[in-house]
Amino acid sequence: MDQWLRLFLAEDKAGADATTWLQFKEKIVNYVSNPDVWMNYLFIVIKVIVIYTAARLVTKFSDKTLQHMLAGREKSPLKFDSRRTKTIGKLIGNITSYVVNFIMILMILNQFGIRLEPLLAGAGVVGLAVGFGAQSLVKDVITGFFIIFEDQFAVGDVIQTGNFKGTVEEIGLRVTRIKSWTGEVHIIPNGTITQVTNFSVNNSVAVVDVSVAYEEDVDKALAVMRETVLQNYETNVNMVKAPEVLGVQSLAGVNITLRVTVECKPNMQFAVARELYAEIKKAFDSHGIEVPYQRVVNFHKNERGE
Repeated sequence: MDQWLRLFLAEDKAGADATTWLQFKEKIVNYVSNPDVWMNYLFIVIKVIVIYTAARLVTKFSDKTLQHMLAGREKSPLKFDSRRTKTIGKLIGNITSYVVNFIMILMILNQFGIRLEPLLAGAGVVGLAVGFGAQSLVKDVITGFFIIFEDQFAVGDVIQTGNFKGTVEEIGLRVTRIKSWTGEVHIIPNGTITQVTNFSVNNSVAVVDVSVAYEEDVDKALAVMRETVLQNYETNVNMVKAPEVLGVQSLAGVNITLRVTVECKPNMQFAVARELYAEIKKAFDSHGIEVPYQRVVNFHKNERGE
């Protein structure tokens, strides 16, 4: 009797499972074959594409508008600091892009039936927890704000912080990008920037030291040097003031060092110095003024040792 009961229950369970599977299969088929479902998904895809396209257009339009406003400020009769204007422009562009992308993501999630109220509430709680845990991130943001507010440096400036030296490409609220003259891009968190040397705020000074032989006439060499650098000043747009020939800088064992200094535009001292070295060398050669250099003297003995 018990065996017949167990067999009956097993057959009844198998029949129930088969019925459940058929019902589930029928629901799947009906769902897939329902045109209203596919139309609903099609509308969702179209809305997502529209939202994404609108976000890209808003970002592009805001960038164009910002560039137009900055160009208008540069042409304005009121003189604005172009360095700071360019820096703030990049920062506003980044903030606008972040805000538009955030709103776009929320609108796309809303199309898939995800309620935004619990999501925003949870994001607030998570943001509060991250604020306590990610202290370095908060430090980066605060430091970046004060860098821009105090105008410590701007986009296009040549700066040095720690072991990194180069041209500032971007200043964000979290990181600063510096490109070295050899092409490397250094991404530095703002919180680690504790000391900065800015080479682009004030004019620079090029120092040119030229050596002549002891046998040369110092007055003649100084006169030739003075005439050469003044001629170069008339055509060199990177010089701010006329060069000054200071005179004899030092006396060494085999040469006399003459010094010239000239005030240049910010961070242009090396280019000016290279050009002056070349022009002074040409002038010395044309006037027969000898620049000291090492000489090698060979002695040859004959068969008698003389």
